[in-house]
This record gives sequence, structure tokens and C-alpha cells, in this order.
Amino acid sequence: MWSTLPTEMKLAIVEVLDSDDVKNLSQVNRDTYAACLPSAFKNVKLANLRALQSFVDNVPRSYCRYIHFLELCTENNVRASEPRSVTDTIISILAASPCIEELVLNTRGSLHHSIIPCFSHLSKLECLSIHNSGPEELKPLSERLVVAIAASVPNLKRLSLDRVSRSLMHAPELHGVPPYVPLVSGDDNIPDHPLLGTDLYLPSLLRLPTLRELVIRDTHLGDPRWASVPVNCKLQVVDLGSCFHENEGFNSVCIQRIMGAVGKTVDEFSLTTAVSDAVFAKPSVTPLQRLRKLHISPFFPVDSVVDTISNLAGSPIESLSMQCYADDVVDVCTALEDFLNMRVERGSGFYEKLARIDVTVTANDASSPLDPDEDAECKEAEQRLKELCRDLRLTSRFTLRLARSAGLVPTRLTSLSDGRVRSMTL
Repeated sequence: MWSTLPTEMKLAIVEVLDSDDVKNLSQVNRDTYAACLPSAFKNVKLANLRALQSFVDNVPRSYCRYIHFLELCTENNVRASEPRSVTDTIISILAASPCIEELVLNTRGSLHHSIIPCFSHLSKLECLSIHNSGPEELKPLSERLVVAIAASVPNLKRLSLDRVSRSLMHAPELHGVPPYVPLVSGDDNIPDHPLLGTDLYLPSLLRLPTLRELVIRDTHLGDPRWASVPVNCKLQVVDLGSCFHENEGFNSVCIQRIMGAVGKTVDEFSLTTAVSDAVFAKPSVTPLQRLRKLHISPFFPVDSVVDTISNLAGSPIESLSMQCYADDVVDVCTALEDFLNMRVERGSGFYEKLARIDVTVTANDASSPLDPDEDAECKEAEQRLKELCRDLRLTSRFTLRLARSAGLVPTRLTSLSDGRVRSMTL
């Protein structure tokens, strides 16, 4: 009966199967194998350089046209590899994959700039994540390279960057002075970009007209050009992390500068540092005129929660979510209670659109479990906050989330596929 079905129906059936069932079904006969190819290669994850090379050597290049989600990692536990050879391997896959919609690049240091042109042919690529897994002091990933790559993607909407290093070419003032932020040298050979020219510094990302969501973590954001570069994009979601080389005050100033530049269109913002500028508290002058969803990361100083939330009162925030570690639950709940009591005292006009508060407790396998007394205290604090939210007619939710290797703060830059992920993992 299977053999009599039209190809379209076979493809529809295969589409709803999980990866193991697809693999088993593909072994029935040659025609069935061909029908399974689009699903088998829709999501491809290559966990290290060896898997990358194996994929290039053994998978027919024509199969790459089925890839919609691709995750690559250049980690190599065997021997050091030249950036050019690693880059050539990646290029050979990207050049044969015109249907990629989401790409995750986990690099150990930099790639050769010869990879930049191939991104201009990925017209369906909308979501790009680039993360440096190498030590920044020894294997930095240049801002010039990632900006040139991002600017080359024709329809880029969502961009996530992690541990990108400033270039000596664009940040000479940081060279040789405390806190000795790692800089990239020798990246002046990266060609000028047709849109950005030589201005391949991080703030130039704001010149990309298609960009709607921007995530930057563990990256130095001290470039003053964030405040002056022309903003050609209409960012809706922004998630900015701190630079661990700098102090809390410096990071706060940097993030507020970027908030001021992009705030007019932002609907959703994630914070890791305090906001002290009172301009954000005034509805008539705040740059964040459309901010409806505010996320606060587990790295945020709990002592600054109330002040920062108050300083963002000028925005029409409807949803407030906080992520914290288990041993901070009591303090976070107390801070949110203080904020809600302040909201009652100030009356109408102060967070009048607020409708829900969510708390996510982040845990990982390495963390020590709470003792019975601590656990009881957390549950009591959680219950108090829930009751207060209920009294104020606010929706509330508490959830537990395991920490992910890619970062602790939730982001909308996740896989485009649904819960039935079928991955070709090597």
C-alpha cells in the first residue's frame, strides 16, 4: 500500500515522524529512502570539526539542499587546525545549502574572511547565531568578521552574538590600559563591505534594515558609536549582556546608551545590568515608548531590581519576567513584592498596563540542592508573591529551567522547528 501512495502523501507522512522512525522507514526501499531525505536532513547538527569533515566527505552535496536548520561547531580535540582549512570545510556546506533558514556557528576563535561572500547567497537565512567557544585572550572572534557576515545576509531578521572581541582597528583606546579588554589585531585584511565600507564595528549592526531581533552577550559594548550610528533597523527584541572585563557601572552606561538609540521600536528587552537614568521613567521622553515585555536575567543584581523597574516606568510594560538561581528566590520574590507594593502606593499611571509577572528558577546539575529549611522558605516566598499578584489581579507563574550550555537567559532565537525535531547529528 505504501508503494502506491503519491509522492506528496509520502512526504506528508514522513514529515510528522520522529527521527528514529524516519531512519527506519528510509531503509524500506530506494523510493522510500528518497522520500525520507527532506525530513532526514531538515535539521543538521555537527558537533565538532571531525563531524564537519565527515559530513563533507560522506554526504552527497545534493542532500544539502534539504537543510533548513544547521548547527556547526569547530571544536577540535585532536589537533589544532588552521582557520583557513576549517573555513573551507564550512564554506563547502554553506555553498550547497540554499534553503537554510537558521544557522548556528559555534567557532573556536576566528574563521578566515573568505567565508563572508557565501552568506550573500543564503537568501532564506533569517536567524543567525555566532558564538566563540575559545578563550578570548588566545582565540578571539573579531567584531569585524561577524559584522561583515551579518551585513552580507540578505534577509537577516534575528542575530545572536556571544563572546565577540573588539578590534584594535576600531578600539585603539582600549589597548594596554586597565581593565585590559582583549582586542583583535591583524583583522585589517577583512575586505570593505558593499554596505558598510570599512565601518565593521559592532554599532554598524544598527544599519542593517532587515534586522528585528538582536542578542549580544559576553561582549564589550563600550563603543560610543552606538549612540551616533544611523539606525536603519526597527528592532523589536533586544537582549544585551554584560562584559565581565568591565564593572557594573560601565556596563550599565553602555546598555543604556544602546537602549536610547534603538528604543523607539523595541517591544521586548532583556536586562543584565541596572538602569539608573531617570529619563526612562518619564512617558513623554523615554526612548522605550513601545516596550511591553521586560526580562531580567539571573545575573542582574537583586538589590537593584526595584530601582531599575521603577526607572522603566515610562514604558507601557505589560509583562515582567525574572530569572534567578535557586538561592536567590527569596530575595527576588521580596524585591517583586516591594515593587508591587510601590505600584499600589503610587496609584494610577505607574505600571498601569502591567498584567503578568513570571519567575523562572534556573538550576543546573552542578548546583547544590537547597536544604529542607531553605526549600520551605523559598516556597513560602513564592506563595506570598502569588497571593499578592492574585490580589492585584495579575497573572503569575513560577517555572524551573535547567541551565543551557548556550547561555542562561532565555531568548527567542531558538530553532525554527517545532517540538518534533529531527536532527542529523554526527
